[in-house]
Amino acid sequence: MKRFNVLLKTLFVLLIVMVATLFVVNKWVTVSTEKQLYSDVNSIPHNKVGLVLGTSKHLAGGFINYYYQYRIDAAVALYKAGKIDFVLVSGDNGTKSYDEPTTMQDDLIAAGIPKEKIFMDYAGFRTLDSILRCKYVFGEDNITVISQPFHNQRAVFIANHKDVHAIAFNAKDVSKNAGFKTLLREKFARVKMLLDLVFNKQAKFYGQKVVIE
Repeated sequence: MKRFNVLLKTLFVLLIVMVATLFVVNKWVTVSTEKQLYSDVNSIPHNKVGLVLGTSKHLAGGFINYYYQYRIDAAVALYKAGKIDFVLVSGDNGTKSYDEPTTMQDDLIAAGIPKEKIFMDYAGFRTLDSILRCKYVFGEDNITVISQPFHNQRAVFIANHKDVHAIAFNAKDVSKNAGFKTLLREKFARVKMLLDLVFNKQAKFYGQKVVIE
């Protein structure tokens, strides 16, 4: 019985520590990046490159993923307003049948952005990879990140700790009900991100340099 009580207390303490860690890290990321995030096209400063963070275009049931669609819409709005000159789409192309960057490029072209203004990063497997490859492969360390607010906060936090001068444009978010699981995962993703930064985690691939011009 004593062992059970000790175990129960230990689990309770671990739970408290985990919850406290999630809260502190989440608050740190949110507060430290808030001045670098913009929601108004007219007020955001100009940058040469807008970095669109990839996600799947469709959900498991075949429905459109609005996280994806709203990021495309945001990139188009920035480009047409003259707030970015080029778009770098960074996403997962881990298999022949799954190609986020090409899908994003196709939709950006369909929305009126010239193909020559779009560059593709096929190895943006994670947000950390996208930020690091933007700097070391594409040579850009002054960028505008384009994603939803919660994602922008994490991306800009990474950039701040990797000597990348980043601001972010907030794409329209999905409803809290529809995005509940995503927002919950984000809490844990931020803790993992912090560990990656502490242990100096690198991008999975770097490779040949590409000049955006």
